Amino acid sequence: MSSSILDHFRNYSWLKRILLIIAVCTFLSSSFLFLTPPGEYIREYLAKTVITTQHRDWAWIFVGAQRRDQMVLEMQNLTEVNSVEKQDLKAVQFNTNRPLESLVKVEDISGQFWKGKKMYVYDPRTIRVVVPAKQGEGERITAMVQRTGAVAGVNGGGFNDPDGLGNGFAPIGVIMSGGEILYTDQEGSIAQQIVGFTKEGTLIIGKYTINELLKLGVSDAVSFYPRVIANGKPLITSGDGGWGRAPRTAVGQKADGTVIFIVIDGRQTSSVGATLKEVQDIFLEDGVINAGFLDGGASSEMVYNDELITKPSSRYGERRLPSAFLVFDHPDEVKVKNVWEGLKTIDPGGAYDHPDFLKEQAEKKANPPKATPKPTTTTTPTPTGSHKPESSGEPGKNGAVPSPEGTDAGTGKPGTSPKPETSPSASTSPTPTPSPGAGGGNTAGTGGSSAGASPTAKPSATPVPSMAPVPPANSSNTAPTPSPTPSTPVKTN
Repeated sequence: MSSSILDHFRNYSWLKRILLIIAVCTFLSSSFLFLTPPGEYIREYLAKTVITTQHRDWAWIFVGAQRRDQMVLEMQNLTEVNSVEKQDLKAVQFNTNRPLESLVKVEDISGQFWKGKKMYVYDPRTIRVVVPAKQGEGERITAMVQRTGAVAGVNGGGFNDPDGLGNGFAPIGVIMSGGEILYTDQEGSIAQQIVGFTKEGTLIIGKYTINELLKLGVSDAVSFYPRVIANGKPLITSGDGGWGRAPRTAVGQKADGTVIFIVIDGRQTSSVGATLKEVQDIFLEDGVINAGFLDGGASSEMVYNDELITKPSSRYGERRLPSAFLVFDHPDEVKVKNVWEGLKTIDPGGAYDHPDFLKEQAEKKANPPKATPKPTTTTTPTPTGSHKPESSGEPGKNGAVPSPEGTDAGTGKPGTSPKPETSPSASTSPTPTPSPGAGGGNTAGTGGSSAGASPTAKPSATPVPSMAPVPPANSSNTAPTPSPTPSTPVKTN
């Protein structure tokens, strides 16, 4: 019986053999993935990884739409629970007697599936939040470091990121620098996910209102999450943290005040990315007592001595970003200008105005793929008196191949669509909370690039939140608490 089956198989053509092998492999892999517990674990793991990107909707392929939505809700609920506990500011006792050989120290780190960098900052008072130099466009971290004379820096908070090709100028949450509120999309009484530092250098991570931040003396802050260590306790006690593997940027502080920045490369053959728990465990090995994440995905990067020392996953290299944590020899001399002051609307950008994307599309149009020539048909001599076929110059007839120039169908060049008009708005819609790994995911966070982005996409401009001074925490004019901020679909770089 078996020999007859083999003989029958040997009589198949090579094409039939390949198709049969593919069918058998598909059946076996599908059976494993959908009918066994290990297969279910793998599918959920892949779904978590996709949810971290800007292509969250595609996670249904692995677990279905209902389970995908349930997983997203579970992740968001866990993030909210972990952000509630208030921080013990007395837990950090700064070691002022220790001599500092250098301001920072950078080390290589690696795991089974990832590579990255770890930077120690021995005096947290040297860390400042820096924003872009001009209105209308974010700034690359290397440019920020060179412009300000900083020693080192990492990317900061999340931002609105259409198509994974945003211009980095539409932040999500709050940005504070030097004790001033440069940007906020919420009232002072509404709690936001915060990563920041007090004037004394204590790292603050969790959910706080701006009124609370001012009362605590926070001077520099951005918005992102999740929190993974609170008052010395690890918050991920089972599983991997629920967000799969991705490029990561995180910050933590030891009891002696030392700050540790971690940047993990990801979405590359040399470094797939790290889980939240893996980063948490790195911090725990160093004795960190408070830690959380900054924007990840394609936005993750570290700069040291004017050089980019990590490998961003964006196909265009460094991304334009709205904020960064930079380290300075003389932080008191740093003056950060509020580039959002006076703006009525903010254009987040997108495929229609991304310079690298437009250049790439223009090159593709200038050098279209060559059409494959059809074989020449041999004409049989026509007998006398019979009708000879007439040749046609019309494309598609008598084997004629249409010219590549004629396939444009009247479409314009990529990026030639008009820039979306911005109009002042009296009211401000709550901006979604960033999600980890996105890439500015990347709305905020996620930062990954979108290969299929349409060059004619026209995202609407974001209304600029009011920059009016936030009322003090003890003010009687407290605004009524609105509904909780909706979560943003994750970045996608």
